[in-house]
Amino acid sequence: MVQVLTDLDLVISKSYICSDGRWFMNVFHVNDQLGNKITDKNLIHYIQQSICTSRRGKTQVKTRTGGKEKHTTLEMTTIDRPGLLSEISAVLAELQCHVSAAVAWTHKTRAACIIQVEDDANHGSIMDPKKVDRVQAQLMTVVNAHHINHHQPNVRITCLTTGPTHTERRLHQLMMMADKDYEEGTFSSTHETSVTVENCREKGYSVLNVTCPDRPKLLFDTVCTLTDMQYVVFHATVCSKGSVAFQEYYIRQNDGQTLTSETQRQAITRCITAAVERRVSHVNSIYIQNLSMTYTYNLYLLYVYAQGLRLDVRSRNRSGLLSDVTRVFRENGLSIARAEIRIHGENAFGSFHVTDAAGGHNVDPVMIGSVKKEMEKFNGVVVASNVSSSSNTNTDEDQTRSSSLATLLWSQLEKLSSKFQTRKL
Repeated sequence: MVQVLTDLDLVISKSYICSDGRWFMNVFHVNDQLGNKITDKNLIHYIQQSICTSRRGKTQVKTRTGGKEKHTTLEMTTIDRPGLLSEISAVLAELQCHVSAAVAWTHKTRAACIIQVEDDANHGSIMDPKKVDRVQAQLMTVVNAHHINHHQPNVRITCLTTGPTHTERRLHQLMMMADKDYEEGTFSSTHETSVTVENCREKGYSVLNVTCPDRPKLLFDTVCTLTDMQYVVFHATVCSKGSVAFQEYYIRQNDGQTLTSETQRQAITRCITAAVERRVSHVNSIYIQNLSMTYTYNLYLLYVYAQGLRLDVRSRNRSGLLSDVTRVFRENGLSIARAEIRIHGENAFGSFHVTDAAGGHNVDPVMIGSVKKEMEKFNGVVVASNVSSSSNTNTDEDQTRSSSLATLLWSQLEKLSSKFQTRKL
């Protein structure tokens, strides 16, 4: 349910979770991305339909058209370094693999990405086993370039036949279970995150308390991580005061046992802290999205997750576009720390949170000017803005633009509510 509400771009400001025996009662206080109360009856009906459908287990995402897979999925984990995404996308472009969707995260010194590609030859998944081997071998060469013995990189290629795993949840799984980024060096919190675990013996629960800066998708990151670690949430209270969020969970392991050892307590403390901080790592985030809607603004995101410089990009979709965009960033000394790419129709939209090559936020305006000029050569439009998770400095004009876009997005949801089926890339 948290995942469904998050996918609908609803902000969960407060939550009460209670489940014992065979019944549960969950209460979620939600607003839209601008903090407004949701009053549109059609949108409320759409939310109800989404939750009820997910509870019945009938939500499926089709990945076949005319008997052919639409895409091949690549999963990679490796050591982060400047230009990594540029190198990966250049290899895919050279192998005539068109990136139709991608998400990349970095945390500490580690990087993970999920990339969906289409073979330029058939505009579907890669069907030739020899080409699959070539793609995997060349990507392994890229991710192996700077790896350390105890940090083994990984490249996994799959052709989806059923609904894909939720992308952001899968990234948490890759970084936690496969890459173990929570064990990186001497573990410490850099974002004032406090996680404690105690046992409530009289009730038979372990009590997990999380205090951290508030932000969108915080509840999603915490609950999904607990679930993937094989813990069951029986009771929970989630609220915020000002810019600080407080979460309290009464949990047990799947076998009904509480956390009895110090090793278990340390593991859950580290994993939850990492899950909270990945999305707001001091390095930044990227968001690339293609929308079928046509509107007068290039692109205005309704929320941000990290501090830094945001570059919003719009360009016509074509093969090799991601390679060209990331090359421009690399050649101008900008580092990309987190990315999301989606393709729909002929339009490509993106938002990049970038740093300088050393990971700092003081990006030279000359670099940005150079990036804009380079993007214009392939009809790319770039809008730059500074963002901060701790302050709101939007002008009235910015608020009006965001509000206009929000209205447009909700109107599109209203049209879709009569034929409920979403396509996640």
